[in-house]
Amino acid sequence: MLRTRKATIFRDTTSQTRVTCAICAELASNVSFADTEDASETDMIRFEGEFTEIKEQMYLDKLNNLRDQLMQLEEGTHPEFLRKIKKLEAIYQERLWLNEAFLAFETERIEKEYISEKKAAVREFENRKIELKENLILELEEKRKAIENERITLELTSDSIESKPVTTRKLRRRPNEPLPMPEKRKRAFDNQSDSDSSPNVFDARIEDGKLNYDKKWFHRGQPVLIKSKDGSEFNAVLASIGNSEIWLKKTTDNSKFRIFLSNLQKGKFTLQRRAS
Repeated sequence: MLRTRKATIFRDTTSQTRVTCAICAELASNVSFADTEDASETDMIRFEGEFTEIKEQMYLDKLNNLRDQLMQLEEGTHPEFLRKIKKLEAIYQERLWLNEAFLAFETERIEKEYISEKKAAVREFENRKIELKENLILELEEKRKAIENERITLELTSDSIESKPVTTRKLRRRPNEPLPMPEKRKRAFDNQSDSDSSPNVFDARIEDGKLNYDKKWFHRGQPVLIKSKDGSEFNAVLASIGNSEIWLKKTTDNSKFRIFLSNLQKGKFTLQRRAS
């Protein structure tokens, strides 16, 4: 601003100097055209006085101009000052706009990053939850299979104990006691007596992968009603038919249950058809 002020003052001084030189030239021309012989010392003195007065007036004009500019600066109305202020205001507004644009951009970017991280966290949580559920289901299935195998082993053990023949101790033959029967004849006689003493109550047999029970045919996948000798009963589905046993799947808990053909024949379990 000081540099601009100096340049303005220099321009004013130059213009005033040019005016002074023009006036001096005009006076000189007037003097040259006058009769030099008639010029007197009084005219020279008058010319010098007018020139001094002109210079004094130029100095006062420049001083008044500077004072006016200082007053305009104090009041804030100086044209050059206003122009500079307007330029600074434009720069300030531009920087303010850039800062606001950068703030909006960073806010949007951070918000998008937050939403993405949140979705990733939710997706990971759901995957971990499904994985945990599947692992627990597999663990429970393994425990259920172990319990079923243990129960089947107990059933096989109990059936083998029931079918195991009772051993008898041989005694010495007394005198005059009839001779014992041969082993083959004795075994046939025992089987006949057993069959006579505990005959089969129901007709049950397996042919071509089907069960014929109480003159009715049963096939794999057929819904049935099982009744035991102790009075309990349950609904089941005929899961498979073996050579000497059938496998049933309970409808309540999908657990498997095995019944031997001999148990059906002796009436320990009864089998009835059930509507699907």
